[in-house]
Amino acid sequence: MKTIRLTMAQAVIKFMTAQKMEIDDEITPMFAGVWAIFGHGNVAGLGEALYQVRDQLPTYRAHNEQGMAHAAIAYSKTLNRKQMMACTASAGPGSTNMVTAAAVAHVNRLPVLFLPGDTFATRMPDPVLQQVENFHDHTLTSNDCFKPVSRFFDRITRPEQLLTSLPQAIRVLTDPIECGPVTLAMPQDVQTMAFDYPEHFFSERIHRLRRQGPDTDELANALELIIQAKKPLLVAGGGTHYSNALAELDTLASQFNLPVAETQAGKGALPWDHPLNMGSIGVTGAASSNTLAAEADLIIAVGTRLGDFASGSRAMINPAARLLSINVASFDAIKHKGQALVGDAKLTLPLLVSGLEGWQPTSQWVEKAAQLRERWNKTVDIATSDRGTNLPTDAEVIGAVNRAAGERDIVVCAAGGLPGELQKLWRTRFAKGYHMEYGYSCMGYEIAGGLGTKMAKPDSEVFVLVGDGSYLMLNSEIATSVMLGLKIVIVVLDNRGFGCIHRLQQFCGGPGFNNLLDDCLTAEGGAPKTDFAAHAAALGARSEQVANIQGLEQALVRARESDTTYVITLDTDALTVTSEGGSWWDVAVPEVSPRDEVVEARKRYDSFKAQQLKNM
Repeated sequence: MKTIRLTMAQAVIKFMTAQKMEIDDEITPMFAGVWAIFGHGNVAGLGEALYQVRDQLPTYRAHNEQGMAHAAIAYSKTLNRKQMMACTASAGPGSTNMVTAAAVAHVNRLPVLFLPGDTFATRMPDPVLQQVENFHDHTLTSNDCFKPVSRFFDRITRPEQLLTSLPQAIRVLTDPIECGPVTLAMPQDVQTMAFDYPEHFFSERIHRLRRQGPDTDELANALELIIQAKKPLLVAGGGTHYSNALAELDTLASQFNLPVAETQAGKGALPWDHPLNMGSIGVTGAASSNTLAAEADLIIAVGTRLGDFASGSRAMINPAARLLSINVASFDAIKHKGQALVGDAKLTLPLLVSGLEGWQPTSQWVEKAAQLRERWNKTVDIATSDRGTNLPTDAEVIGAVNRAAGERDIVVCAAGGLPGELQKLWRTRFAKGYHMEYGYSCMGYEIAGGLGTKMAKPDSEVFVLVGDGSYLMLNSEIATSVMLGLKIVIVVLDNRGFGCIHRLQQFCGGPGFNNLLDDCLTAEGGAPKTDFAAHAAALGARSEQVANIQGLEQALVRARESDTTYVITLDTDALTVTSEGGSWWDVAVPEVSPRDEVVEARKRYDSFKAQQLKNM
């Protein structure tokens, strides 16, 4: 057996470069690059290994470890998990900064390879700089924080352990069911240790999406359930994208006149103007979709984990409705008392089409769906139009950006009130034109996520919509985007605080407290007015502040013409949202309070809880 002597770090990188993916009949590297911020825990080991392959496997230097990991996540999400990136940071805070991003990847089922530096396996120089000493267990390090937010975790304490660990890591990263973040904690001394690895370990491996067909009995039961239905509603989730089953979804819906609602992750599964696209569903859903969900006798969910925002906290859907859940993961398919049809959507949906020949919903149901859709589209037109005020709503801003976006441009967002307004109001014909991180709803994802999205789709204009709160949490990747020549357009909506949670606080009976800057503890002069345009300019971007929607529309023209990242900021209304559509969200209200407003809010809460119990 021929061997090659490599350090552990060199072996990891060499193995990564040997992994390939087949995408649209083309062989491409599985790993498009490595994001790295070096420190004493990874610079000598992984840093040296990455330098040797810098022309084959690009190394990108970011400004924040969490931010670079968000960029890696957005890259994979934009490419439907067909390519991915790795992230490495030093032992200590550099690595734990990535834990939040690992949780984002875990919740959203997205592949990222985390390679955090770790403390010495030999323990000879302990305690070293940045080491977290555990008094009762010397095997624990701060990297153990990755365990609950990783789909696969290993600590490589001997170089030869890679022979069994790396294949398992790649299996998880490419598995449609188990897909998610993988963490290989890498002690800095072991990174530099050498071993004689078998040469065949580094042979090229070509990976293809594994597609699992449905069980025969489950398929027959599913067909029987659908044939009995008179008022079905199809719900498209993110799995329709990852399975590349959009054409199959369209065929099923069109052939049988099935109205289609979209989750946050599923948005874009059908063009917005498709005659059967009813819009978004759930807490931030369209009135059209939610009305149908409340009356449907069958919900056919495709590729969704049915989180509380999609299901209206289980209180929105008709309690008498049956649920057929088509999902590649049985873990998700059985939720909400669902009748499971476990299988890949691209393989499963055509089998439904052939098995349903001759069946149709009632004509009254089809006509009602069309009427609701027409009514909702008029609502969107009104909500997104310019009212001509100097304190525009989020909806007006969304309308202006949407009008400026081209057919294959992309909007990116993550947290606060914007995701709700965007899910209701953003219109796209491009399947990847809507990029929302709403599994973990992580503030700070937006700008870094926009950077990763641009890396994946360089020919698309990427519009990042971000509130002032999220911007202040994590904005450093503006400088990275300028440094890398990856232009994104960022629109900062400044409502002077956390407007979304302020509104939720009031809905739950609370006073304005610690959310809007006017309601926070401050010095005598109050909280400063942040000049976001000046800040962005200091990071190297072009920027400007505008006063209203007309000014925003003019600035967006300049932003499109810019050859570098462009930031536009404007003040917005913190209180007004699109009232049409939406449903209840289960946010617990205190049973006892001296405030009458809380007591009344609790009564409302209890009435919705009663409805929720009917669906349990």
